[in-house]
Amino acid sequence: MIKKPSVLNNNLNVSILLSAYSQGIFPMASKSGQIDWYCPNPRAIIPLETYKPSKSLRNTLNKNVFEIRINQQFEEVMRSCALPRSADDDTWISEEMISVYTELHQLGYAHSVEAYVDNELVGGLYGACLGGVFFGESMFSTVSNASKVAFHYLIQILKTNDFELLDTQFINDNVLRYGAIEISQHEFKKRLKKGLAKSCLFAMSAS
Repeated sequence: MIKKPSVLNNNLNVSILLSAYSQGIFPMASKSGQIDWYCPNPRAIIPLETYKPSKSLRNTLNKNVFEIRINQQFEEVMRSCALPRSADDDTWISEEMISVYTELHQLGYAHSVEAYVDNELVGGLYGACLGGVFFGESMFSTVSNASKVAFHYLIQILKTNDFELLDTQFINDNVLRYGAIEISQHEFKKRLKKGLAKSCLFAMSAS
């Protein structure tokens, strides 16, 4: 299901990262910090055109608990995502990855969506962005529902700005709640090619 492409080595820099994403390949760090490359088959995506928030999420959104911002604390979002979820959990986000993705962000190819309560960052997500494709990487929350609301706003940003594809890499319970499906690698590459041909802005609406 997962393969490490021979064309990529264990080094990581912005140029390699952009080339990898353009081919549907993404990195994860091993426990030792070594960079490994992945291209799952099947691939998980969230169809933007069919997304609808659940009733419970709609109720949370209506309460207006969180203020949503983008790209204000990208590195802090990554560092929060890198924290272990439990005592026996290992992170796949290394210091090397944080450094390179922060550089990618500064160049406009990676973005964060952040949830705040009383100006305190309490949840969010980050990912890479090429053309009309957003490659979701990770999310975190320190307050219940914060990352769910951030993810909802991510989808709204992508829909508003006519993005083609939201890649979530692997299927799991977390992305299933947003309507994630699995498609073949062949189908993913077709959608990726179509998305990369677009030029989309990652920005929140003025409203």
